[in-house]
Amino acid sequence: MQMTVSELDASTKRVTLVGKLDLAGAAAIELPLATVAGTRSNVVIDMTGVDFIASIGIRHLVMAAKAIARGAGKLVLLGTTPMVADVLVTSGLEQILPMVRSEDEARAIFAGTGSA
Repeated sequence: MQMTVSELDASTKRVTLVGKLDLAGAAAIELPLATVAGTRSNVVIDMTGVDFIASIGIRHLVMAAKAIARGAGKLVLLGTTPMVADVLVTSGLEQILPMVRSEDEARAIFAGTGSA
């Protein structure tokens, strides 16, 4: 699993994940994702390069979303593949981990004018 962090805008971090979010992938992103979650910024996680997600990967995303929410920010998932989206919807996590198709949709959620 590869993870890169960049600035989307002044108040938003963009995290790009590439690979499988399985046991090894989740271990690789655990600390860096927790660090981003502690920055009190809104976070967009680009999931277009993630083709598999295991329960441990879901756990790390949920923990990050909750940490960001405690700091009054929001976390959204951008470009989830159909398989990953199905897993998250089946798990009932669309409210905690909203999924968007574009950066504009993410910005609308951050501004409080959109819903996933």
